[in-house]
Amino acid sequence: MSGRRVVAIRGAISVAEDTAAAIGEATSELLRELLDRNSLAARDLISIIFTSTEDLCAEFPAVSAREMGLSAVPLLCTREIPVVGSLPLCVRVMVHADVPADTSIRHVYLREARQLRTDLSE
Repeated sequence: MSGRRVVAIRGAISVAEDTAAAIGEATSELLRELLDRNSLAARDLISIIFTSTEDLCAEFPAVSAREMGLSAVPLLCTREIPVVGSLPLCVRVMVHADVPADTSIRHVYLREARQLRTDLSE
């Protein structure tokens, strides 16, 4: 099979505390791992959507993406739905990318966020 396809890659990470430094460090870790596991470069990215739980308000997760050199990629931040009992202090991401058609996608769930998708966590 040849050609390319558009994919959506999911990921999430828990954040130690609501500070700009902690949000930035966790978001950078999540993005680096997602890009590495999927062999993606900035040129492959179409857009990135970030969500964060209501208890994270010290910084936009997209700031980390821009600092990593992804400033040409459209980025959007929004709030996660505040479901009772859901994982607190969590940044989630959906990355849209253009990849070779035969590429296997690897979603990334790190730290406490592994519990969100045990079927996809490595």
